[in-house]
Amino acid sequence: MRKPIVAGNWKMNLGSVNEAISFVRAIRHPLNEIEGVDRVLCPPFTVLHPISEILLPLEIGLGAQNMHWEDQGAHTGEISPSMVADLCQYVILGHSERRAAASLEDSDEAINRKVHAALSHNLTPILCVGENLAQNEAGETHAFVYTQIQSGLQGVSKEQAPSCVIAYEPIWAIGTGKAATPGDVNRIIGLTVRSALADLFGEEIAQKVRVQYGGSVNVGNIQSYMVMPEVDGALVGGASLKPDFVDLVRGALPSQ
Repeated sequence: MRKPIVAGNWKMNLGSVNEAISFVRAIRHPLNEIEGVDRVLCPPFTVLHPISEILLPLEIGLGAQNMHWEDQGAHTGEISPSMVADLCQYVILGHSERRAAASLEDSDEAINRKVHAALSHNLTPILCVGENLAQNEAGETHAFVYTQIQSGLQGVSKEQAPSCVIAYEPIWAIGTGKAATPGDVNRIIGLTVRSALADLFGEEIAQKVRVQYGGSVNVGNIQSYMVMPEVDGALVGGASLKPDFVDLVRGALPSQ
């Protein structure tokens, strides 16, 4: 069985050190007591260091929201893989909010370079893929998501692939309150995401890679996704900023 993984993406929230520390201290012990689910917090870069120290004795993972692919150099404002690896175990790559901002240059090629850099630094990449509303309504979801996975994981070895996490996050469901139905998510992950993985690495490896769903996931609907056989957890946005994020993670337990 694939172990569920729930990651809380804070985005550009809880950025002040005191605010972030207070929140993590409030949830860390109940969150740490949950067994059977990998728990990951992904705060802004500015608070990674203090939060890493708070989480150090605990079994809660820490992730960055992005990184550059180069270890060092003239890249003003960027964060290198080695900088991330000093503090984190995970890194979110290719989030739709970054893909949509052309000036950030998060192209498929750039994301692929980031995936390789993450793996070379023993970081677990959470590779985000997903279609927009127009593509969904035009029946283009399969082709678009398939291509994103093939491009993002190009050149990754069969040995490295199980260390990756895929987050299927339909853009039209992110932060809108309009979540994709559990059945549709299960179908897309099973027929599209795992097909793309199987064509790259073979069916056996495709069944080992964990695939999350992201898009308006909350305490009230998490269990409806987790009963789907293809869903291995969630990439959570706004709901990860509230104390009941602990209850959301608990709802991802396989026994629920």
